[in-house]
Amino acid sequence: MAEKGQGFGFGLGKMRELTEAFKKAQQVQEGAKQLQEELEKMEIEGEAGGGLIKVIVSGNQEPKRVEISPDALNEGAEVLSDLVAAAMKDAYNKSTATMRERMEDLTSGLELPGL
Repeated sequence: MAEKGQGFGFGLGKMRELTEAFKKAQQVQEGAKQLQEELEKMEIEGEAGGGLIKVIVSGNQEPKRVEISPDALNEGAEVLSDLVAAAMKDAYNKSTATMRERMEDLTSGLELPGL
């Protein structure tokens, strides 16, 4: 025989947990918006050839500029092309790592009930 007074098995304790989770989710959403703005303003530098080529991207991988040392021009088109590609990859890897770290900081301590 079932006990009375338990409603649908969704007690006040669970309701408080859910309310808390919604508050945290709202904080994360606000934080994510701020993070997006911060990432757009960031400049992350990738390089190759010991600094002969530098590629600068935003925190969300938007290309900003490429800096080519005059010394790099002596390397020839094929080598220069490889260096630019390597610098782009370096900038991309650094920006995704930065984004991942910032998202982890933002969501750390977020415990959603039932997940």
